[in-house]
Amino acid sequence: MKRAMQNLLTLTAMMVFGMTAYAANDAQTAAAPSPPDARAILHKMAQQLAQAPGFSVTIRSDYDAMQANNLNIEFGNKYQVQLQRPAQLRIDTTRSDGDEDALLFDGKTLTAYKAHDNIYARVEKPGTVDNAVVYLVQDLQITIPLARILLTTLPQVLESKTESVNYVEKDVLLDVPTDHIVARTADIDLQLWVTQSEPFLPRKIIITYKREQDRPQFRAELFNWNLAPAFKSELFSWTPPKGAEQVPFLAPVHRQGNAQQGNVQQEVAP
Repeated sequence: MKRAMQNLLTLTAMMVFGMTAYAANDAQTAAAPSPPDARAILHKMAQQLAQAPGFSVTIRSDYDAMQANNLNIEFGNKYQVQLQRPAQLRIDTTRSDGDEDALLFDGKTLTAYKAHDNIYARVEKPGTVDNAVVYLVQDLQITIPLARILLTTLPQVLESKTESVNYVEKDVLLDVPTDHIVARTADIDLQLWVTQSEPFLPRKIIITYKREQDRPQFRAELFNWNLAPAFKSELFSWTPPKGAEQVPFLAPVHRQGNAQQGNVQQEVAP
């Protein structure tokens, strides 16, 4: 009888404490805050960039390039982007092999310079930075990584192309807290790390190309942001160095071993 009573008390205690645990779990679930609105975060970031009168940023990127022997190799570039709206843009590029390129637009003329070969191309193209970027990417097939962040139409482009946006987590591993979100389009998965406080800026980006063989990625960290730069006017003008040869603007021929550079880096073009 005593053992039966002990068993009954034990069972009753298990039931009571079990129900208490369930109740506590339910309370915790009910009290858990909803995740931040990922689409709103994406929109705030896009608005911040599109409405800025100008900005400068350093971009350190890596991308996957599948070789002819099916070996996947990572290459990298570093970009210094300097933009003054409505009509001035300069992008200086240092590639992982040491090559250096420059792309300049002064509102009237587009110039591309390749230091290793000491050659440049130049074309008259009056208009805005938006006009110049669309012309370079669509008409001349020139690679401009993350080209859409240069456009005043960025919010509209993201809204029209994005099928879904989800919140992943608050990330504390960068130098400032960021919201990690992922957006999906028909062709890519786009991961973004956006600063949690103003100005709302992308600090890290990973793009996965879902339709490409082996799903290559483009990865970039963006730092040294300045939304109120004081540019000197001569920054956007350029004089050919001694011995430089002028060539026509043509679609680039990618070096062997870099075959997929165009596909991967041109993702965020218009």
